[in-house]
Amino acid sequence: MKSIAERGAATREQVAREIAGVDAIEIKVTIPDAQIEEALNRYALSVDNDEERFIYFFDTPDLALFEAGVIARARRIIGDQHDSTVKFRPVNPSEVSATWRACEGFKLEADASETAVTKSASLTKPVAKGLIKQVIAGNKGIGKLFTREQDEFLAAMGRQPIDYDSLRVLGPLTANRWKFTAPACPWPITAELWKRSDGARLMELSIKAPAVQAAVAIGGFMALLAEVGAERDTAQQTKTRWALEHHAAALRDAAAQTLVPDAERALANEP
Repeated sequence: MKSIAERGAATREQVAREIAGVDAIEIKVTIPDAQIEEALNRYALSVDNDEERFIYFFDTPDLALFEAGVIARARRIIGDQHDSTVKFRPVNPSEVSATWRACEGFKLEADASETAVTKSASLTKPVAKGLIKQVIAGNKGIGKLFTREQDEFLAAMGRQPIDYDSLRVLGPLTANRWKFTAPACPWPITAELWKRSDGARLMELSIKAPAVQAAVAIGGFMALLAEVGAERDTAQQTKTRWALEHHAAALRDAAAQTLVPDAERALANEP
Protein backbone atom coordinates (compact mmCIF):
# COMPACT_ATOMS: atom_id res chain seq x y z
CA MET A 1 0.00 0.00 0.00
CA LYS A 2 1.29 3.44 -0.88
CA SER A 3 2.05 5.87 1.89
CA ILE A 4 0.06 9.03 2.42
CA ALA A 5 2.97 10.99 1.04
CA GLU A 6 3.27 8.83 -2.07
CA ARG A 7 -0.30 8.26 -3.13
CA GLY A 8 -2.26 10.73 -5.20
CA ALA A 9 -4.44 11.72 -2.25
CA ALA A 10 -1.51 13.45 -0.64
CA THR A 11 -2.19 16.89 -2.07
CA ARG A 12 -2.49 19.71 0.43
CA GLU A 13 -6.23 20.00 -0.18
CA GLN A 14 -6.93 16.31 0.20
CA VAL A 15 -4.84 15.96 3.36
CA ALA A 16 -6.66 19.02 4.72
CA ARG A 17 -9.98 17.25 4.14
CA GLU A 18 -8.77 14.14 5.98
CA ILE A 19 -7.87 16.13 9.09
CA ALA A 20 -10.65 18.73 8.93
CA GLY A 21 -11.70 20.00 12.34
CA VAL A 22 -8.55 19.16 14.30
CA ASP A 23 -5.95 21.57 15.57
CA ALA A 24 -2.85 19.44 15.17
CA ILE A 25 -1.54 16.30 13.51
CA GLU A 26 0.84 13.74 14.98
CA ILE A 27 2.78 11.70 12.44
CA LYS A 28 3.99 8.35 13.75
CA VAL A 29 6.35 5.73 12.36
CA THR A 30 7.42 2.53 14.10
CA ILE A 31 10.96 1.18 13.83
CA PRO A 32 11.72 -2.58 13.80
CA ASP A 33 13.50 -4.01 16.83
CA ALA A 34 16.56 -4.79 14.67
CA GLN A 35 17.10 -1.07 14.06
CA ILE A 36 16.34 0.28 17.53
CA GLU A 37 19.96 0.32 18.73
CA GLU A 38 21.05 2.11 15.56
CA ALA A 39 18.35 4.73 16.06
CA LEU A 40 19.31 5.25 19.71
CA ASN A 41 22.96 5.69 18.77
CA ARG A 42 22.22 7.99 15.82
CA TYR A 43 20.37 10.47 18.00
CA ALA A 44 22.45 9.94 21.18
CA LEU A 45 19.49 8.64 23.17
CA SER A 46 20.19 6.80 26.43
CA VAL A 47 18.71 6.16 29.86
CA ASP A 48 20.77 9.12 31.06
CA ASN A 49 18.69 11.62 29.10
CA ASP A 50 15.27 9.97 28.91
CA GLU A 51 11.94 10.32 30.67
CA GLU A 52 10.97 6.99 32.26
CA ARG A 53 7.35 5.92 32.35
CA PHE A 54 5.28 2.93 33.43
CA ILE A 55 2.12 2.57 31.39
CA TYR A 56 -0.96 0.57 32.37
CA PHE A 57 -3.97 -0.14 30.20
CA PHE A 58 -7.33 -1.33 31.48
CA ASP A 59 -9.56 -3.56 29.41
CA THR A 60 -11.31 -6.92 29.40
CA PRO A 61 -9.43 -10.11 28.40
CA ASP A 62 -11.17 -9.96 25.00
CA LEU A 63 -10.33 -6.23 24.61
CA ALA A 64 -13.98 -5.12 24.56
CA LEU A 65 -13.06 -1.47 25.16
CA PHE A 66 -10.36 -1.36 22.51
CA GLU A 67 -12.56 -3.03 19.92
CA ALA A 68 -15.23 -0.39 20.69
CA GLY A 69 -12.68 2.32 19.97
CA VAL A 70 -12.05 3.28 23.61
CA ILE A 71 -8.72 3.31 25.42
CA ALA A 72 -8.39 3.64 29.20
CA ARG A 73 -4.82 4.22 30.38
CA ALA A 74 -2.80 5.38 33.37
CA ARG A 75 0.85 6.49 33.43
CA ARG A 76 3.39 6.74 36.21
CA ILE A 77 5.95 9.27 35.01
CA ILE A 78 9.10 9.24 37.09
CA GLY A 79 9.77 12.70 38.48
CA ASP A 80 6.60 14.19 37.01
CA GLN A 81 2.81 14.26 37.36
CA HIS A 82 1.06 10.90 37.01
CA ASP A 83 -2.11 10.85 34.92
CA SER A 84 -4.99 8.86 33.46
CA THR A 85 -6.51 9.15 30.00
CA VAL A 86 -9.69 8.10 28.27
CA LYS A 87 -9.40 8.25 24.51
CA PHE A 88 -11.59 7.19 21.64
CA ARG A 89 -11.28 6.98 17.89
CA PRO A 90 -12.37 7.57 15.26
CA VAL A 91 -14.17 10.82 15.98
CA ASN A 92 -15.99 13.39 13.90
CA PRO A 93 -14.63 16.76 15.10
CA SER A 94 -17.90 18.50 14.22
CA GLU A 95 -19.62 16.43 16.91
CA VAL A 96 -17.29 17.61 19.68
CA SER A 97 -18.84 20.32 21.80
CA ALA A 98 -16.96 23.56 22.35
CA THR A 99 -17.34 22.86 26.07
CA TRP A 100 -14.98 19.92 25.81
CA ARG A 101 -12.56 21.75 23.55
CA ALA A 102 -12.12 24.30 26.35
CA CYS A 103 -11.58 21.63 29.02
CA GLU A 104 -8.09 21.29 30.48
CA GLY A 105 -6.49 18.04 29.38
CA PHE A 106 -8.63 17.67 26.25
CA LYS A 107 -7.03 16.88 22.89
CA LEU A 108 -8.52 16.54 19.45
CA GLU A 109 -5.83 15.26 17.11
CA ALA A 110 -5.24 13.46 13.86
CA ASP A 111 -2.85 10.53 14.23
CA ALA A 112 -1.14 9.75 10.93
CA SER A 113 0.79 6.58 10.13
CA GLU A 114 2.28 5.94 6.71
CA THR A 115 -0.98 4.60 5.35
CA ALA A 116 -3.85 6.25 7.21
CA VAL A 117 -5.09 9.20 9.22
CA THR A 118 -7.32 8.64 12.27
CA LYS A 119 -8.93 11.43 14.25
CA SER A 120 -9.09 10.92 18.00
CA ALA A 121 -10.36 12.74 21.09
CA SER A 122 -8.97 12.29 24.59
CA LEU A 123 -9.24 13.69 28.07
CA THR A 124 -6.29 13.40 30.45
CA LYS A 125 -6.46 14.20 34.15
CA PRO A 126 -3.81 14.16 36.89
CA VAL A 127 -3.64 11.23 39.29
CA ALA A 128 -2.35 11.48 42.84
CA LYS A 129 1.04 9.88 43.39
CA GLY A 130 0.73 6.46 44.95
CA LEU A 131 -2.81 5.84 43.67
CA ILE A 132 -1.76 3.87 40.60
CA LYS A 133 0.34 1.55 42.73
CA GLN A 134 -2.60 1.01 45.10
CA VAL A 135 -4.89 0.14 42.20
CA ILE A 136 -2.37 -2.25 40.64
CA ALA A 137 -1.91 -3.95 44.02
CA GLY A 138 -5.68 -4.48 44.21
CA ASN A 139 -6.17 -2.22 47.21
CA LYS A 140 -8.38 0.20 45.28
CA GLY A 141 -10.66 -0.18 42.29
CA ILE A 142 -9.65 0.77 38.77
CA GLY A 143 -12.46 3.33 38.65
CA LYS A 144 -10.63 5.43 41.25
CA LEU A 145 -8.12 6.42 38.56
CA PHE A 146 -10.73 8.13 36.41
CA THR A 147 -12.74 11.23 37.17
CA ARG A 148 -16.44 11.89 36.81
CA GLU A 149 -15.52 14.41 34.13
CA GLN A 150 -13.82 11.69 32.08
CA ASP A 151 -16.92 9.49 32.39
CA GLU A 152 -19.12 12.42 31.34
CA PHE A 153 -16.82 13.06 28.39
CA LEU A 154 -17.31 9.52 27.07
CA ALA A 155 -21.06 9.73 27.63
CA ALA A 156 -21.27 13.08 25.84
CA MET A 157 -19.54 11.55 22.83
CA GLY A 158 -22.07 8.72 22.68
CA ARG A 159 -19.81 6.06 24.17
CA GLN A 160 -21.07 3.43 26.58
CA PRO A 161 -20.13 4.01 30.22
CA ILE A 162 -17.14 1.98 31.32
CA ASP A 163 -17.86 -0.89 33.71
CA TYR A 164 -14.64 -0.57 35.68
CA ASP A 165 -15.37 -3.73 37.68
CA SER A 166 -15.12 -5.78 34.47
CA LEU A 167 -11.68 -4.47 33.58
CA ARG A 168 -8.32 -6.04 34.21
CA VAL A 169 -4.85 -4.50 34.40
CA LEU A 170 -2.85 -4.89 31.19
CA GLY A 171 0.76 -4.05 31.84
CA PRO A 172 2.89 -2.47 32.88
CA LEU A 173 4.75 -1.40 29.79
CA THR A 174 8.04 0.25 30.62
CA ALA A 175 8.67 3.23 28.39
CA ASN A 176 11.60 5.51 27.72
CA ARG A 177 10.78 8.79 26.04
CA TRP A 178 13.00 11.43 24.48
CA LYS A 179 12.45 14.75 22.72
CA PHE A 180 15.18 16.00 20.44
CA THR A 181 15.84 18.00 17.30
CA ALA A 182 17.46 17.01 14.02
CA PRO A 183 19.03 19.60 11.70
CA ALA A 184 16.99 18.45 8.69
CA CYS A 185 13.65 18.41 10.53
CA PRO A 186 11.89 21.68 11.39
CA TRP A 187 9.67 19.94 13.96
CA PRO A 188 10.90 18.48 17.29
CA ILE A 189 11.03 14.68 17.20
CA THR A 190 9.71 12.45 19.96
CA ALA A 191 11.10 8.93 20.34
CA GLU A 192 9.34 6.44 22.56
CA LEU A 193 10.64 2.96 23.29
CA TRP A 194 8.17 0.50 24.82
CA LYS A 195 9.16 -2.80 26.40
CA ARG A 196 6.71 -5.60 27.16
CA SER A 197 6.97 -8.16 29.94
CA ASP A 198 8.22 -10.75 27.43
CA GLY A 199 11.17 -8.52 26.49
CA ALA A 200 9.80 -7.50 23.09
CA ARG A 201 10.44 -3.89 22.12
CA LEU A 202 8.79 -1.40 19.80
CA MET A 203 10.10 2.08 19.02
CA GLU A 204 8.04 4.92 17.65
CA LEU A 205 9.30 8.17 16.16
CA SER A 206 6.81 10.99 15.83
CA ILE A 207 6.42 14.69 15.20
CA LYS A 208 3.55 17.05 15.93
CA ALA A 209 2.64 19.89 13.62
CA PRO A 210 -0.21 22.37 13.24
CA ALA A 211 -2.98 21.08 11.02
CA VAL A 212 -2.19 23.68 8.36
CA GLN A 213 1.28 22.11 7.96
CA ALA A 214 0.01 18.53 7.73
CA ALA A 215 0.84 17.72 4.10
CA VAL A 216 4.32 19.26 4.33
CA ALA A 217 4.99 17.59 7.69
CA ILE A 218 4.01 14.12 6.48
CA GLY A 219 6.17 14.31 3.37
CA GLY A 220 9.09 15.95 5.14
CA PHE A 221 9.19 13.50 8.03
CA MET A 222 9.07 10.46 5.75
CA ALA A 223 11.82 11.97 3.59
CA LEU A 224 13.99 12.52 6.66
CA LEU A 225 13.63 8.90 7.72
CA ALA A 226 14.56 7.77 4.22
CA GLU A 227 17.67 9.96 4.27
CA VAL A 228 18.93 8.52 7.54
CA GLY A 229 18.25 4.98 6.30
CA ALA A 230 15.56 4.09 8.83
CA GLU A 231 13.71 0.94 7.86
CA ARG A 232 10.11 1.62 8.80
CA ASP A 233 7.91 -1.15 10.11
CA THR A 234 5.72 -1.90 7.10
CA ALA A 235 3.13 -3.58 9.35
CA GLN A 236 2.80 -0.22 11.16
CA GLN A 237 1.65 -1.74 14.43
CA THR A 238 0.43 0.88 16.84
CA LYS A 239 2.09 0.71 20.22
CA THR A 240 -1.28 0.34 21.91
CA ARG A 241 -2.49 -2.64 19.88
CA TRP A 242 0.94 -4.30 20.14
CA ALA A 243 0.84 -3.96 23.94
CA LEU A 244 -2.81 -4.79 24.52
CA GLU A 245 -2.93 -7.93 22.40
CA HIS A 246 0.08 -9.40 24.19
CA HIS A 247 -1.18 -8.74 27.70
CA ALA A 248 -4.75 -9.77 26.89
CA ALA A 249 -3.48 -13.08 25.49
CA ALA A 250 -1.50 -13.61 28.71
CA LEU A 251 -4.68 -13.05 30.75
CA ARG A 252 -6.62 -15.54 28.63
CA ASP A 253 -3.84 -18.13 28.91
CA ALA A 254 -3.73 -17.74 32.69
CA ALA A 255 -7.51 -18.14 32.90
CA ALA A 256 -7.41 -21.27 30.74
CA GLN A 257 -4.73 -22.83 32.91
CA THR A 258 -6.85 -22.17 35.98
CA LEU A 259 -9.92 -23.76 34.42
CA VAL A 260 -8.14 -27.05 33.65
CA PRO A 261 -7.29 -27.93 37.28
CA ASP A 262 -10.79 -26.86 38.35
CA ALA A 263 -12.33 -29.21 35.79
CA GLU A 264 -10.03 -32.03 36.86
CA ARG A 265 -11.00 -31.56 40.51
CA ALA A 266 -14.69 -31.57 39.59
CA LEU A 267 -14.28 -34.89 37.74
CA ALA A 268 -12.35 -36.39 40.65
CA ASN A 269 -15.18 -35.52 43.03
CA GLU A 270 -17.91 -37.08 40.91
CA PRO A 271 -19.46 -40.18 42.51
